[in-house]
Amino acid sequence: MPNSILSLNNVNAGYGKFQVLFNISMEANNNEITVIVGPNGSGKSTLLKTIFGFTSIYSGKVAFKGIDITSKKPHEIAKLGIAYLPQLENTFLNLTVRENILLATYIHEGETMDIEDALSLFPQLKSLLERKASTLSGGERQMLAMTMAFLRKPSLMLLDEPTANMAPKIAKLIFEKIIELRDNYNIAVILVEQNAKKALEIGDKAYLLVAGKKIFEGHPQDLLKKPDLTRVYLGIS
Repeated sequence: MPNSILSLNNVNAGYGKFQVLFNISMEANNNEITVIVGPNGSGKSTLLKTIFGFTSIYSGKVAFKGIDITSKKPHEIAKLGIAYLPQLENTFLNLTVRENILLATYIHEGETMDIEDALSLFPQLKSLLERKASTLSGGERQMLAMTMAFLRKPSLMLLDEPTANMAPKIAKLIFEKIIELRDNYNIAVILVEQNAKKALEIGDKAYLLVAGKKIFEGHPQDLLKKPDLTRVYLGIS
């Protein structure tokens, strides 16, 4: 039976006085992919930022492995074992791929990591080690960003739109690697994804947000069987 790694209990959150999330309760389990879907502006990205300490939480509680992280700072949350991968600005553009990778291990001070091991998730980066991140394609940059998150040895990874603006071939590879994180590395994933159909196909649990409120919770296949929801809110016919 899967056990919870992260839970939100009646969380109300936003930015300053601007509330975005309303009474959100959810759970993510160990070794599972939890998918968050919804139309644009529904609060999906804000939900990830709230978990990682980037918003104002007015009420409610966020717990990770039984630890209350509601009022913790992002760097404290990261050290507990959560990696957050934003959609934009997720690499250091003026540094090389190698330097980005070395920087990603800062949490595990004193540990050394062979570059081959570091590239086990995306061996494609091996030939790009001396290139500056600014010269990479969008897909290559996303591979680097996911590698950096992976190197922090998280128990939970928060991925915000990892396939946005990607060519279908690259998007397919990214989805395969998300499955690999769960199946081969025992990393729980909370995935916010605009490609709702594909995300629901690989997920273990799904939440549908609309206007900052949860309107569905359950198995992804059950959501796909609700055309009244998928057609209206996700554009899936």
